[in-house]
Parts: sequence; structure tokens; C-alpha cells
Amino acid sequence: MTVLTLLALAASYLIGSIPAASWVARGRGVDIRTVGSGNSGATNVLRSLGKGPALAVALFDILKGAVAVWLGRSLGLDPAWAALCGVAAVLGHNFSPFLKFRGGKGVATSFGTIAAIDPLVGGGAFLLAVACMWLTRFVSAGSILGAVAAAILVVALGRPLWMMGVIAGLAALLVWQHRDNVRRLQAGNERRLGDKG
Repeated sequence: MTVLTLLALAASYLIGSIPAASWVARGRGVDIRTVGSGNSGATNVLRSLGKGPALAVALFDILKGAVAVWLGRSLGLDPAWAALCGVAAVLGHNFSPFLKFRGGKGVATSFGTIAAIDPLVGGGAFLLAVACMWLTRFVSAGSILGAVAAAILVVALGRPLWMMGVIAGLAALLVWQHRDNVRRLQAGNERRLGDKG
């Protein structure tokens, strides 16, 4: 691993760690960590502040992952290392030093990363995730389904082993971040899309 690669990974982590949800909420006089789920992500912003702020946060978080991959590529890194820059951005989002190493669950940033690595895999996972959210109104279920779908698609399409590993790793991390949601889904008390925080 070269110094350039280390710097790219560090920069990607910092890009990912920008807490858009927290800063947007703070601009409206709300501490996003004390309302709703306490999660610094677009879904909690939607429940707490409405559609406009949530859309802005979601788009910004998607871009964090995509920009990190682009950064790695623009620096001439090997494709696998450029993809790991996206992973670093997801880790920055989930464990932000600006939020005492707390953060969101990485759904939007993971999508941005996967879409930048392989648009077909990202697009397929996105469509399945949105369909699940629309049918069930469970953001968590759609997010988990999208992650699992991405891991399956990257294998089904015969992508390189490094890409399979990166996307499977992101999917596993996303499912782990949703472990409390899985318990609530099983118990029948998970909040649906549109429920207020």
C-alpha cells in the first residue's frame, strides 16, 4: 500500500464523515441525535424535519460514496483500492468523528459507492429496495433487501472477486447496522415510512 493510497483512504473517510443530517437539522434548531431514532441519516430527517431536508441529506450522502470512488480513480489507484475508498466513506458516515464516532446506517452512502463501482449492480439493487419500501413502507426492509440484492447481483453478473468482496462487505455492514430494525420487524413494532419521529 502506497502513501498515496493511504491518503486517498483517509480523505475518503473524512468525506464520508461529513454529517449532513446533523448539520441540516442543527440549522433548523434540532439535534438529530435526540429525536426520532437518534440516527444521523435521511430517514430520521424525513420523520423529524420533512421531505425537503431529507431529500437534500439523501443526495449528499449518496454523493459522498460516489465522490470517494471517483477520488480513488482520479488518483490512478487500482480499481479495487478506488472501491475501498468508497468503503472508507461509508465507515466515515457510520462512525463520524464529528458525532463522537456515531452516525447513520450507511444506506445512501453505500448505494453511492456501489453505483459508482458498478452502475448495473447499483441500479438493480436500488430498484428492488425502492419497490420493497413502496410495497411495505418499511425503509429498513427495503434497505436490507437492496443490500442483499447487490451482493447477489455482483455474483450473478460474474464480476471480479475483489468487487464481490467489496459489495458483499458493504451489504454485511449495512445488515449489521440494521440489527435493531430486524428485531423490531420480527416483533411487529418497526416504524413505517411516513411515521413521525
